[in-house]
Amino acid sequence: MVSGPAGPASGGTDDTSDRYRPGYELVAEQLLNYIAERNLLPGERLPTEKGLAEILGATRNVTREAVKVLAAIGRLSVRRGAGIFVASSPGALGDDRFLAHFRPTSMEHVLMLLDYRRLIESETAQRAATLATPIEVRAIREAAHTSLEAGKADDIESFGRADELFHDAVGIAAHNVFLRSSVANIRSFAAQSDVLLFHGDVPGSLQIAGAQHLAIAEAIGAGDAESAVRLMAEHIATTQTQFERKIRDRLFNQPEHPTTPAATSPPAEERPQTSAS
Repeated sequence: MVSGPAGPASGGTDDTSDRYRPGYELVAEQLLNYIAERNLLPGERLPTEKGLAEILGATRNVTREAVKVLAAIGRLSVRRGAGIFVASSPGALGDDRFLAHFRPTSMEHVLMLLDYRRLIESETAQRAATLATPIEVRAIREAAHTSLEAGKADDIESFGRADELFHDAVGIAAHNVFLRSSVANIRSFAAQSDVLLFHGDVPGSLQIAGAQHLAIAEAIGAGDAESAVRLMAEHIATTQTQFERKIRDRLFNQPEHPTTPAATSPPAEERPQTSAS
């Protein structure tokens, strides 16, 4: 039996903050640990909702909310009349057995993800600076400008759309479908952390991210591969710094009103999955 939702979450955040975290979030974290500990593979069936509640030491209502959130971010698949299953990672490259065990509330896993992102996106930026066509450069610049304007307006939804367009446009300009797929896959994993740790909020300044997008776009447009690599690496490093700062704020600046495991989450459709990146 895995540790209950009010106890320390293996690989997650500091247990001193658990009393301030929504019950569904703690149970979702424990459920991901349960899947990892048992090495369950994509497509494998989980116990029933009632069974999971008993295993995790949680109420049915909180367990139901946790399952809804994990299904919304693509970690579980709920099939009416069939049960709850470990979901496949959409667009994942390689062996899903490992990717299925990514824990979005584990700082270790998130830092590994950012390190991988730095490697992949720096290479993508370098190739884009070398291979981008004028039309592709225009698409990158337009997305960067849009993200900056959305960042200045603090418009999370508009920024999210522009952010996705920008990174995908750089991937297209690299002329390598596997690099483009890797970038998209990394972002889908980052969105899981945004939902479970920040409830769809962003870990840093949208305006800073937009300005960095624009600088990267200009380097790619100028064919300056060296600057494109450096600026993309700095962009990912800024994202990491902002993420770590947000985690510290979350742990040490919480309001004095603990949330019990009976707390429920806001509807999944109301939580934007956006990262300031």
